[in-house]
Amino acid sequence: MKLVRLGAVGAEIPGVLVGDDEFVDLSDVVGDFNESFFASGKLASLPEVVADRVAAGNVEPVGGRRFGAPFARPHQILCIGLNYSDHAAESGSKVPDEPIMFTKSPNTLIGPNDDVQIPRSSIKTDWEIELGIVIGRRSLYLANEAEAEAAIAGYVMVNDVSEREWQIERSGQWSKGKSAPTFNPAGPYLVTPDEVGDPMNLDMTLDIDGVRRQTGNTNKMVFGPAFLVHYLSQFLALEPGDLINTGTPPGVGLGMKPPTYLVGGETMTLTIAKLGTQTQRVLADDHAAK
Repeated sequence: MKLVRLGAVGAEIPGVLVGDDEFVDLSDVVGDFNESFFASGKLASLPEVVADRVAAGNVEPVGGRRFGAPFARPHQILCIGLNYSDHAAESGSKVPDEPIMFTKSPNTLIGPNDDVQIPRSSIKTDWEIELGIVIGRRSLYLANEAEAEAAIAGYVMVNDVSEREWQIERSGQWSKGKSAPTFNPAGPYLVTPDEVGDPMNLDMTLDIDGVRRQTGNTNKMVFGPAFLVHYLSQFLALEPGDLINTGTPPGVGLGMKPPTYLVGGETMTLTIAKLGTQTQRVLADDHAAK
């Protein structure tokens, strides 16, 4: 299934995408795709509900509706750094022996096609296409990777927008460089594991104004999704609806020669196989000239 949330900011309707341009409205069944929904276990019963409504003709065109993030704001966004061997080489860093974890403010979450705002005084805003994992049940001290796989509600594409000066040069505060408003576009849909298949073999690309910047495949991940969920559960409780951003392939602005960053006016286009496409306009810092 492809879970979507359609409509204006703050008034999104939860549903399931049917084909390319129709959806089944599930707002009367689930309310929203949030912590209580994932914790309830209702995700498992949705295929039957959707099938019944499709059979009855209860589908609607997506039309011009806005795609919101396909899940409501999570308790936490956890991120994994240097998790692609080729990106680690690009940045001149050693492949880590254990996952590098940092956090991102949950209020960075926006829809897949919403505008990305360069923050005030930023000079090094960068892009990062990533595979995201959404947690389906509370997970603490999971016994093994099989339990971790069972705890995954689905996968989503994210853009882990980053401010490199704040991340690297301002006392090494990674979370500081990751948490500006609009810094986590997600979507267009949350795809359940049965439809994704092997999450460790997904092609991914990111273009800036039609120029290819990132080309990768999740098979270059150092630590895969099941490993990460199991690993993180040993240190903290993962709550239903939490998001894990799993790292990025090479081609970020930081790795270019010379480094190149967003200034405003660009269009970012991201695609991951089976997870769709998202497009964001980049808005310049309107205080830059003041």
